[in-house]
Amino acid sequence: MAIHQSYVAISLILLSGLVATCYGVPFTSLNKTIAITATPSIPSGQVLKGGESTLTISWSLNATSSVGIDTSDYRTVEIKLCYAPISQKDRGWRRTEEELQKDKTCQHKIVERPYNPSNNMYTATIKKDVPSATYFVRLYVHNSHKEVVAFGDTTDAMKTTNLFEVVAVTGRSIGLDIASVCFSAFSIISLFGFFILEKRRAKTK
Repeated sequence: MAIHQSYVAISLILLSGLVATCYGVPFTSLNKTIAITATPSIPSGQVLKGGESTLTISWSLNATSSVGIDTSDYRTVEIKLCYAPISQKDRGWRRTEEELQKDKTCQHKIVERPYNPSNNMYTATIKKDVPSATYFVRLYVHNSHKEVVAFGDTTDAMKTTNLFEVVAVTGRSIGLDIASVCFSAFSIISLFGFFILEKRRAKTK
């Protein structure tokens, strides 16, 4: 009887692991145990530029977390840029899903590091390919099986505080824009001059 019960218990554990693998981890199952802040390199309220502006990110185990909660299986942290609700509206490709495997809120990885409970800091330059939008920063904690077990946000639960705006790099410079305008103006003048020349030639025939 005891052997049978043990077999059933092991089967249930394996089945639960299979379900987690197949269907992903629900966000509401995660513990919010990490305190994290992100400080832009420019004054508050100004727009960050891709490829130029930086974020200084600091994180540690939340002081209100249960003692020893991180000693069980906290292995690595992954920090990402995440879309704020204002930049998700009418954009299905950025929508928030309960299942992490399907969630599209946080698509832009900043860095991955080994877990350390305190005194963590990292300065990141906003990548050039980051789309123009309003963002916050989220940290995911992974266990030894690469599963997400905890998180931390730089914003509140409603995602309305400590947000920042990023403007993407267009790949065009001021010099290129000036050259483009000059070339367009030259083309128009040349076309107009050609038209007058042809008109004069027609009168002389």
